[in-house]
Amino acid sequence: QLQLVESGGGLVQPGGSLRLSCAASGFTLDFYAIGWFRQAPGKEREGVSCISSSGGSTKLADSVKGRFTISRDNDKNTVYLQMNSLKPEDTAVYYCAATRYSGTCFSSQAWYAYWGRGTQVTVSS
Repeated sequence: QLQLVESGGGLVQPGGSLRLSCAASGFTLDFYAIGWFRQAPGKEREGVSCISSSGGSTKLADSVKGRFTISRDNDKNTVYLQMNSLKPEDTAVYYCAATRYSGTCFSSQAWYAYWGRGTQVTVSS
């Protein structure tokens, strides 16, 4: 059974940092592009970042450029989202998603077939 499990969320003060992890079980991430998405209360889910299967291609939403970094460790079957200089507007449930595709990744959630259940990130003083 293919599963994605996010972890690393929590409560952090503005300006703080968190590192989210997306761990896969039941399949190897080597052939999958991974996307991170978030959904704030009352808002639609939006793309945050994505990384290609090899890690050679990444994308970041304009709202997080310069603050967030995506990376992957295929040996650990895990993708990471390092979030620095967090702002209250980053508060949301963060989801990772996977699609079997090589060479690039996608900002649109429509491309992704497998989803985790999400982890809550709250940025507040």
